[in-house]
Amino acid sequence: MLKKILLLMLVLGVFFVTGCKKEEVPKVINLWSFTDEVPKMVDKYKELNPDFDYEVNVTIIATTDGAYQPALDQALVSGGADAPDIYTAESAFVLKYTQGDMADYAASYESLGIDVDKLVKQGDIAQYTVDIGTNPKTKELSGLGYQATGGAFIYRRSLAKDTWGTDDPAVIKTKIGPGWDKFFQAAAELKAKGYGIVSGDGDVWHAVENGSKKPWIVDGALYIDPSREAFLDISKELKDNGYHNDTQDWTDAWFADMKDAGPQKVFGYFGPAWLINYVMAGNAGDTYGDWAICEPPVGFFWGGTWLIANKDSKVKDAVGDFIEWITLDSSKEGLQYYWANGTFNPDNPTKDAVASGTVMSMSDGTLDFLGGQNMFDVFVPAGAFATGTNKTQYDETINRYFRDQVREYTSGNKSRDEALAAFKQQVADNLDIIVK
Repeated sequence: MLKKILLLMLVLGVFFVTGCKKEEVPKVINLWSFTDEVPKMVDKYKELNPDFDYEVNVTIIATTDGAYQPALDQALVSGGADAPDIYTAESAFVLKYTQGDMADYAASYESLGIDVDKLVKQGDIAQYTVDIGTNPKTKELSGLGYQATGGAFIYRRSLAKDTWGTDDPAVIKTKIGPGWDKFFQAAAELKAKGYGIVSGDGDVWHAVENGSKKPWIVDGALYIDPSREAFLDISKELKDNGYHNDTQDWTDAWFADMKDAGPQKVFGYFGPAWLINYVMAGNAGDTYGDWAICEPPVGFFWGGTWLIANKDSKVKDAVGDFIEWITLDSSKEGLQYYWANGTFNPDNPTKDAVASGTVMSMSDGTLDFLGGQNMFDVFVPAGAFATGTNKTQYDETINRYFRDQVREYTSGNKSRDEALAAFKQQVADNLDIIVK
């Protein structure tokens, strides 16, 4: 009898242990991105953290032809084991995932175990990146980036000396700004020397768009901020006076102006650090080293990538550690220190401005492209001047409609009023937005 009781107890014990055994969570992280930039950070993170034994499945879908967002949306909606644990969004559509239609799928950084308030303050994280990643309804932060994309004015030293007798950024910033009146005064003085102040009106557009006070949509209706509407006049004045070479950004003619291959030499471009390091440096030709940067006429930002986690992820602790290392670790072991100092990839030692002002203050931002100037002296305050409260999830589409109509106006195909009317009609016909 005693043996039977002991045997029964043993059986029940085994059943209890196996029956109550905690469900094992697969050590897999699904990462979705539109470039290989963040996926490459996984390798670095594993190198620095050998105990990180998660398998990271990477899905990369380019944003060309609008392929990335629909695929990402479907994956988030479908859920399950194949759903993204981490996904990236760029500035053109990030608000859709942090504040807009798909924001309900995002996990707050706090729910990932990240001490947000402490680390944002400690890292001196650019406020505009925080604003963009914060849901105004819940007041929770669900997305941050690693780059700082606050803009500067990038200008030619030799043309500055020929026009004003100096290439000192402290002086040049007073020649081109603050404000557009000073900018056009400088354009006239440069034109007298035979130089264009920019390559095309697209160079000015990003400063206008992201320097506006209000977004395209206010209280559910289309709103044309006066500073954005003024782009019609800015663009026309540039074209009518021959202050640029009338190029469109990202075309061969635009790149050619970086190396003096256009009809007239071009004084400058508006842009963040990534424009210098990843675009201009490779296209500058003999002008390499003849550039400098200064404060622009208006504060703005352009571009950037935000990291977001799925609220339904089964591996939130690991996801939180990885995201924190990229976005909020301001130590010398954090991603941003490597990124700022060009030591992330020894084969490509490109320095970049980062979201953390703390990191940039202890980093070497000198660039041969800028004649030895420390770019962080300009880009740290540039991040403070940028604003993230003037964005909507529809900006990519609305901006395209607006710029197309501005070109129609400046080319003489439409009057100013006709261009504005056509722009409003496009928005009304294609987007679920009230147009008054």
